[in-house]
Amino acid sequence: MGFRILLSFASLVAHLAFGFSVPATRSISGVQIDHHRSSHQSPSLSQFEETDILSIRGGSSGGSSMSSTSVDVEERDSPKFGGVIASAWGSLGVIMILMKAIIRVFPIAVEPFRVDSRVLTAFELTAYILTCLFFAYAEGYKGFSLKFAPLVVSRSRTLKPGSSPFLHILLGPLYSMGLFHATRKRMIVSWSVTIGVAGIVAAVKRLPYPWRNIIDAGVVVGLSW
Repeated sequence: MGFRILLSFASLVAHLAFGFSVPATRSISGVQIDHHRSSHQSPSLSQFEETDILSIRGGSSGGSSMSSTSVDVEERDSPKFGGVIASAWGSLGVIMILMKAIIRVFPIAVEPFRVDSRVLTAFELTAYILTCLFFAYAEGYKGFSLKFAPLVVSRSRTLKPGSSPFLHILLGPLYSMGLFHATRKRMIVSWSVTIGVAGIVAAVKRLPYPWRNIIDAGVVVGLSW
C-alpha cells in the first residue's frame, strides 16, 4: 500500500515537472526600421541577408543592440530564489492536496481485494476495470495532464515575492488552481469543478459495497495518472 501511494506521488510530481520543463515563449519587440531612409535607396535582399548574418555573428550592424537586448532578456528570465520558492509552494501545495485525497480514498478502493472482503462477481470486476480505464482517460489524461497540470504550473510561475501580493503567495496552491484572481471564466470553471467534485464525493459515500469502492478506485487512478 505504501509503495502504491509513493508511485502516485511520483506520478503527480512528474506531471508538474513536465509542465515546468516546457520553456515559456516570449516575443521580443524593439526592432526599429529607419523611416528616414530615402525612397531611392531601397535595400536589396542581399543587404538584408548581410545584416542578419552580421547580427547573428555579433557583427557591427545591429550586433550591439541585439546583444544588449538578449542580455536584458536573459537577466529578466533568470529565476530568482524567492520566485522559485513561491512557485514550488504553489505547485507542491496542489500535490499535497491531491495526495491527501488519494491517501484517504485508496484503502476504500482496494477493499474488494482484501482477504476478509466479499469476492467481486465477474460483472462487478468488469465494472471495476472499465471504471478505472474511464477515469484514467477522462480525469487523468484529458482533465489533469492536458488542462489542470499546465494551469497549475503556468499560474505558479507568476508567483514572485515583491511583485505578487502577499495573499497570492500565502494561498499559492489555491491561486495556482485558479480559484481567485483569474478571469471570470477561469474562476467559474475552477469553482464549478471543485463544488462538483465535493458533491460527487458526498453522493458516492452513500453507495453500497462494492460500487463505492469501484468509483473510488477510478478516482485514485485518475488522480495518479
